[in-house]
Amino acid sequence: MEPLKHECGVAMVRLLKPLEYYQQKYGTWMYGLNKLYLMMEKQHNRGQEGAGMACVNLEAEPGNEYMFRERAEGANAITEIFGTVQKRFAEISKEQLADVEFARKNLPFAGELYMGHLRYSTTGKKGITYVHPFLRRNNWRAKNLCLCGNFNMTNIDEIFERLIGMGQSPRIYSDSYITLEYMGHRLDREVERNFVDAQKRGLKGRDITNYIDNNVKMGNVLKTTMPDFDGGYVMCGLTGSGEMFAMRDPWGIRPAFWYKNDEILVVASERPVLQTTFGLQCDDINELEPGCALVVNKKGEDSLERIIEQRGDSKCSFERIYFSRGSDRDIYQERKKLGEQLTGSILKAVDYDTEHTVFSFIPNTAEVAFYGMLGGFKRYLNDQKIERIQNMDHIPSKEELQEILHQYVRSEKVAWKDIKLRTFITEGNSRNDLASHVYDVTYGSLQPYVDNLVIIDDSIVRGTTLKESILKILDSLHPKKIVIVSSSPQIRYPDYYGIDMPRLEEFCVFRATVELLKESGKENLLEETYHKCKAELEKPKTEMQNAVRDIYRPFTVDEINNKMIEMLRPEGMKTPVELVFQSIEGLHTAIPNHKGDWYFTGNYPTPGGTRLVNQSFINYYESVYNR
Repeated sequence: MEPLKHECGVAMVRLLKPLEYYQQKYGTWMYGLNKLYLMMEKQHNRGQEGAGMACVNLEAEPGNEYMFRERAEGANAITEIFGTVQKRFAEISKEQLADVEFARKNLPFAGELYMGHLRYSTTGKKGITYVHPFLRRNNWRAKNLCLCGNFNMTNIDEIFERLIGMGQSPRIYSDSYITLEYMGHRLDREVERNFVDAQKRGLKGRDITNYIDNNVKMGNVLKTTMPDFDGGYVMCGLTGSGEMFAMRDPWGIRPAFWYKNDEILVVASERPVLQTTFGLQCDDINELEPGCALVVNKKGEDSLERIIEQRGDSKCSFERIYFSRGSDRDIYQERKKLGEQLTGSILKAVDYDTEHTVFSFIPNTAEVAFYGMLGGFKRYLNDQKIERIQNMDHIPSKEELQEILHQYVRSEKVAWKDIKLRTFITEGNSRNDLASHVYDVTYGSLQPYVDNLVIIDDSIVRGTTLKESILKILDSLHPKKIVIVSSSPQIRYPDYYGIDMPRLEEFCVFRATVELLKESGKENLLEETYHKCKAELEKPKTEMQNAVRDIYRPFTVDEINNKMIEMLRPEGMKTPVELVFQSIEGLHTAIPNHKGDWYFTGNYPTPGGTRLVNQSFINYYESVYNR
């Protein structure tokens, strides 16, 4: 209902053959560039605030550019950056464009290494300055570093202080730039190590440069930088000398997949992207393991390196529920299972009256869970039919069988996502009125005052869209009862690892809990939690606990649900409403291999996440009570 800012997406292509090979086999040396475009478009769901790409030309001679970058902002950024590149190609003849040697010497983005990025802001900072990839320039090819990633670091203040302690003065305070400078510093040291080694071997001049370019070990750079970071990340990079790498955080929070044959090595944030782009099967593709890096050197030789020992098993469950493409084989089944598991709770909510219940979903990401929910009810109805027939004391007539077998699960497309709120409308009442019409309904899709309406969504975060649009428009159909179903559990805590989630006080679950505390005379628990949070921040970071969980303990899920309904019900609405959430146990059953559930349980996998949630509650309490 309320789109969260997605995680970012990454794409990498390393050509393992000369450009002439692709020109001869595929009719164009732009094979790698074209595949990068497809990979980025197939991950457009992961970033619509900006996009960027980079390329390294390994054959460029001194005096010529060898590292190219293009970036743009906005939902059409992918089209814009590739259009800019293609515009340059359109200025030359077809014969020149087909001439690999001409392209290599004269055209941008004619190279062997490609990297792409799709951006959603995880920090609220906007502008082309914050669009990946980031580039650190130097006249030594090996010291040039281009970096992008799907990440959010929770201890960037510590890394910033370390850089200052080294004597640096970073120009921008953001996790992306600080990461670039920190890694760039260690890359400089790696280059200098090779420089000294080359001198010891008696090499001089250009031979020293060639030695450095051929012997840079990105594993050394990663091992001296990445263990210091706290956060969820897939970090990707290129160097001017031809090194390429992709590394995953040691908790496995953010995802990465890769594939290699004798022509290419590719990396993406999602498995179906590689399947579709390269015509692969699921089992052809490898998942990058937590704490490991895939490194490709200048010669195109790849290696999997253990950079950090795995620190946890916290693959993000919200990836599976909401952000990743539902076309993935396993994610599709997991989302269906999330819907199916809610059958019992929904039956209870509609008083087992399936004959007078219509099922639907909130477009568009909840559609797969909707199919799972339907499947659960079809099985339930079939079991009921079998039981009725078995309990008959006579051979049923044709009419009796027809009456039993013609019972079915009634599903309709009740809700339609109609328009997107335009930001140029700023006047309060007009803006609110427009927001209330973001969704429309199919009129006549249920029998007024007789049919229950069950409508499933993947998550409920702020509750704003429920209050301002969904409940109002559904109420216009006059159902007997509305059951809003969430295929995920109650979202109680922010994410700090790459998803732009709201502050604590913006979560409707948190707000409802605070109101319950006040109404039940337990408001003092807020002050107690405030002091506990402050005490936690005084502890060593590895000993900190999430003190915010205390505020939820006095109440059941149903009690919080009822308060949420009371708070979210639009004025004048008379239709009864009930909320049904997935349970934590149901989440783990449906998604057994992705145990990162901190959004729901508050069990943050890293010290940085725990520190930030405690700080978030302190900020909330001090803003409300003016401490």
